[in-house]
Amino acid sequence: MAAIVEEGIAPHGRKFPHRQAPSSPPSPPSPDPTPDFKSDVRKLVDLLSKLDPSAEEFVPSSKSTGRKPSGLLAADTPVFVAAAGYRLEYTNPKGPANRGSQNNHRRKRNYYDQGRRRMNERVLREQKEDSIRRTVYVSDVDVHVTEEQLAALFINCGQVVDCRICGDPHSLLRFAFIEFADEQGAVAALSLGGTVLGYYPVRVLPSKTAILPVNPVFLPRSEDEREMCSRTIYCTNIDKRVREVDVKAFFEACCGKVSRLRLLGDHLHSTRIAFVEFLQAEGALNALNCSGMLLGTLPIRVSPSKTPVRPCVSPATKR
Repeated sequence: MAAIVEEGIAPHGRKFPHRQAPSSPPSPPSPDPTPDFKSDVRKLVDLLSKLDPSAEEFVPSSKSTGRKPSGLLAADTPVFVAAAGYRLEYTNPKGPANRGSQNNHRRKRNYYDQGRRRMNERVLREQKEDSIRRTVYVSDVDVHVTEEQLAALFINCGQVVDCRICGDPHSLLRFAFIEFADEQGAVAALSLGGTVLGYYPVRVLPSKTAILPVNPVFLPRSEDEREMCSRTIYCTNIDKRVREVDVKAFFEACCGKVSRLRLLGDHLHSTRIAFVEFLQAEGALNALNCSGMLLGTLPIRVSPSKTPVRPCVSPATKR
């Protein structure tokens, strides 16, 4: 049997290829698997380091629980962009790659809001300056002169837009502001300085302030309300400790019977204001002489009212 094997002849006369014995025995497996394990861990760390830590798990709408598909994409829905070769790439709108574009968009929006705010402020400033150029300041106005009479004096200079007579607590006379439709009317009005209106000559100077417009909601809406304005005065600088009963008693003792009174104030201002309507127009004219008189601890300022004192409407009446 040994001879047959050595010559490579199998039983029954068949030959088989001669197998040479290996020159050296195979090396046994390495007993220490540490290098391979470290290599696998290193590959896993490299793979995980390439992931976006801020990425959120993508859950299809069909698999989401407790939410019905509305057919609309949410603001944070991932965007898939088709790249060259029809390969889809995932783009996270909240990822670091897009944070720069979001910051640029927010910065542009802030610049736009600031620019629009500056433009509005510039327009308002230009309108105020234009109103000041069209306004004149009139002093030494007789207490018996009404706003209609004062406006009629300057009607030949140009169209009068507004006329406001104010009380002066330091003088028996009053002052006024007259606004014209254009600047030429204000320039022409300066030539009327020294004109006697009532018992005193008026002084006319360029104004340094504009007339504060009255809210149109409070202006008179009928002839009856305009007649009410002729019997109403506007009183400011009223001590906060003064009550409505005290204001009514003060004007009734000095001027005449008061038919309606409205005392207003809030926690933001240190003083209060009042609208006082008299039964007779003479009472309102007499009240204009009360500017500078003490009501409580403060000297009050009185001027004609441009708005009537409307009666309060209760919620039950509205229904």
